[in-house]
Amino acid sequence: MPNLTKRDLVVKISNETGMVQHQVFDVIQRTLDEIVASLARGDAVELRRFGSFEVRLTKPRVGRNPAKKGSDFVIPARAVVKFKTGKVLRQRISGLTRTLKKDEK
Repeated sequence: MPNLTKRDLVVKISNETGMVQHQVFDVIQRTLDEIVASLARGDAVELRRFGSFEVRLTKPRVGRNPAKKGSDFVIPARAVVKFKTGKVLRQRISGLTRTLKKDEK
């Protein structure tokens, strides 16, 4: 499956709305910048029907190098972004389960 890039979004939205591609790119980039800034402040971002992003702290854990016995080390806690799908997105992708399982075989 091909990936959808920011450029693909710009072209598609520009064609559908008649806006200049440069303006569409600016709107998309500013939207992404604001999402990043909000997450960097520790705020959650909720996009109805799509999903929500939340900053969480992972627990510290012990890591091991299987090639070296007795080389345990602590992986420190760190902030990560978790994404939870919204209801509409979850419903739209639920039909892909069978298709993706067939492709794995």
